[in-house]
Amino acid sequence: MKHTIKLNEKTTFNEAIGELDKAGVGFLACVNSDNVLIGILTDGDVRRAILNGESDLKNIINSNPFTMSSQANKQEIIAKLIKLHRRHMPLINTAGELDSVFYLDSVEFENKKNSVVIMAGGLGSRLGKLTEHTPKPMLTVGGKPILKHILEQFREQGFRNFIFCVNYKKEVIKDYFGDGSKLGVDISYVEEKKRLGTAGALSLIEHKLEHPFFIINGDVMTNLDFSSFLESHVSSKSFATMAVREFEHQIAYGVVETDDHSNIVGLTEKPTVKYNINSGVYILSPDTLDFVPQDVFYDMPSLFEDLISLDYNTKAYLIDDYWIDIGIEEQLNKANKDFSVNGESK
Repeated sequence: MKHTIKLNEKTTFNEAIGELDKAGVGFLACVNSDNVLIGILTDGDVRRAILNGESDLKNIINSNPFTMSSQANKQEIIAKLIKLHRRHMPLINTAGELDSVFYLDSVEFENKKNSVVIMAGGLGSRLGKLTEHTPKPMLTVGGKPILKHILEQFREQGFRNFIFCVNYKKEVIKDYFGDGSKLGVDISYVEEKKRLGTAGALSLIEHKLEHPFFIINGDVMTNLDFSSFLESHVSSKSFATMAVREFEHQIAYGVVETDDHSNIVGLTEKPTVKYNINSGVYILSPDTLDFVPQDVFYDMPSLFEDLISLDYNTKAYLIDDYWIDIGIEEQLNKANKDFSVNGESK
């Protein structure tokens, strides 16, 4: 079977690296003599092993990888891979044996016409020296810029048309991504001469957008199923849709409820309050651009507030997928930790 190695007690790290190199896809399924999957090995596993001075294969391979049944259909597998932000899925038969490996890279996705606008012009001042020479969207998670993670997540779901709104250290972003051709996408740039907020830069888009389009902040990492988000926007006939997440906050004190006459009517000890918070991911219909003022600071919450006041149909789309807003160094460190545990290699 392609991209598979049979491990035994004599298999060395160097032999495994050689087979990984032959496979050419950055992935090996590791099986025993009975073809039972015992783990996977990826380029990322090898890099970490070398950095840590580790050469014992049993300590290097991921012995608890995600798997699916070989009876799963193609769409189920693709949906799972997208949700997990992975490129490969071992498929196991009813006897526990490795039947095959499904590769997302081999799937021909329909190129969707919807554009993706990424707000990548922020200063990242809360990250201090980390953004002194590097724009925030170019800080790395798992050895890859945040902006590239965002682009690849959309690309894997068939979205190919990107608009980067840039300002601070824009040349770093433009030099890295160019026109997007090396990544199999098309990238155009909107250059802010001054900071225009998370919606103001939309006024600088010169060509007419004919389909609902995404907006995502350049410091957000998520494994959201963007296609399902788009389907919800279209089916609900929404003018503007905001992806929201449930946020829980526990009040540290007992809460006392009173009526208008100061009578105590209830006591709740340290209650948990739930809110829906803005995730920084949106879908807008093209006509919303008519409401964005020209060349002034204007953010997405203001746009939604204006549309709501005018009785336009605005929707919230609740997500429970992985999501993190990398605004401070602590969150950047958490994202790197999350990636090392739950990313493509683990």
